[in-house]
Amino acid sequence: MPRYVIERDIPGAGKLSPQELKAISQKSCSVLEGLGPQIQWDHSYVTGDKIYCVYIAPNEDMVREHAKQGGFPANRVSEVATLIDPVTAE
Repeated sequence: MPRYVIERDIPGAGKLSPQELKAISQKSCSVLEGLGPQIQWDHSYVTGDKIYCVYIAPNEDMVREHAKQGGFPANRVSEVATLIDPVTAE
């Protein structure tokens, strides 16, 4: 199943409180539950003004539907072509 990186522009994301991050996570999980098991949230990275989320989904449309239903921005959705890591260098 394809993996996607979603770039979300959220000014001040890096300053969100643990409670705010929990609420965002709960909303995301609630929407995912409604969409069914074909879409999964792997993890996210929170930076100063962005959140980068990694999702597994059958297509970009489903990723965008999750964002729409959750009220989350999805400024850029990129399908992962391949994964490299230090093992790739061996």
